[in-house]
Amino acid sequence: MEKLFGTDGLRAVAGQFPLDYASIYVLSHALVELLKQEKLQSRMIIGRDTRESGTWIEQALIQGIREAHGEVVSAGIIPTSAISFLTKKHAFSAGIVISASHNPYQDNGIKIFSSEGMKIPEAWEERLERAIHTSNRGVEKARTDFHPSSDLQGEYIDFLSSRFSHLKLPRRIKVALDCSNGASTQYAPAILKNLGFEVISLGDSPDGKNINARCGSLYPQSLAMIVVENKADIGIAYDGDADRAIWVDEGGRILNGDHTLYILSQFMKERGILKSEYVVATTMSNLGLEKALERLDLKLYRAKVGDKYVLEEMLRLQANLGGEQSGHTIFLDDCPTGDGILTSIKLLEVMTERNASLSELVRGLEEFPQILLNVRVSRKDDFHLYPEIMRAVKEIEKDLSQSGRFNLRYSGTEPLARIMIEGENQKQIEEHAHRLARIIEEHLGG
Repeated sequence: MEKLFGTDGLRAVAGQFPLDYASIYVLSHALVELLKQEKLQSRMIIGRDTRESGTWIEQALIQGIREAHGEVVSAGIIPTSAISFLTKKHAFSAGIVISASHNPYQDNGIKIFSSEGMKIPEAWEERLERAIHTSNRGVEKARTDFHPSSDLQGEYIDFLSSRFSHLKLPRRIKVALDCSNGASTQYAPAILKNLGFEVISLGDSPDGKNINARCGSLYPQSLAMIVVENKADIGIAYDGDADRAIWVDEGGRILNGDHTLYILSQFMKERGILKSEYVVATTMSNLGLEKALERLDLKLYRAKVGDKYVLEEMLRLQANLGGEQSGHTIFLDDCPTGDGILTSIKLLEVMTERNASLSELVRGLEEFPQILLNVRVSRKDDFHLYPEIMRAVKEIEKDLSQSGRFNLRYSGTEPLARIMIEGENQKQIEEHAHRLARIIEEHLGG
């Protein structure tokens, strides 16, 4: 049976299997049945990002839930983490997010949270996959009226605002925001303005098709120019569903999730609220972060790539801070899911209390040269099946020896092979990465 759920839910081109209307209907209908089998009430909450396909996907989900005699409420356009937060707060049995995160608008996806606000277990995913694969029912689309709850949106805004309400700004702080024409658009600018920050917004005019289009966390170069031109103190870029945030300092330097973990681990330790000696990241985090944390008498634990794996290790290690280089950061005392707006507020809190610039806060983190390459593939065969690929891998590992790191993996959400090489010599790692990329393309590209 083909696996449909990846590391971040089910994701595909909207309208194509398994994200066609009938499959979505079957998924939500099966979710109601699954909850009943688990002796849980079939009460659910749904939210979505700004993609044009989100409207009919939500319609299909709600039709399936209601025709299976479940209950559902819509929170409308809202960040992914808000559904995690609201699911747990209101004891919904499940929370559903319609989003393909940083992917282009043609794609969409479905993420499902448990009553604890965490991704559902793989055993549940397999049961839902089986229902989709074995169903042969035709679905007659039925008009289903639903209205997003502004009260739920307000609760999320209040939750975020409360995380900063005790602070007074020592000076006027100018923030440039790139909302990626996504779910943060109607939240982040208003929240930060109400907290007293001066806000410049871009990527804030979603039309259903421009989400992540040369903007947001994947394309921070325009934001860097805006920061420098407007003498802003910080630039913040979100992705489409606002569960990640990356930064631009006052000089236009682009920073990532490793910098977030460095700044916040130091700050939380000093305040006595870091609950473990471990900070959880992934295999993609720079070796420089590991060395910087060692100087703080902290340990970096590397999980598999994917925020669900970061969360699993955080729970196991009883850590309350973790995240990914890509910008997902989890503050477990607040929410079990990465939240870009919450992360922004946490970082601005450090800048405010220290009365320090972002460049000053990251000064203790010296990154090793690193290259990340994505290679589009037509299939995700085991790399070990291809001797030429494995020969190149062994040569890289031998050449790096103790002076760097290497990681080769498939994306859990896109048809990509991801190459990460880190070492002391930029030219050396670039040559290795591009050579391996060519070999993978020859065997697996298409």
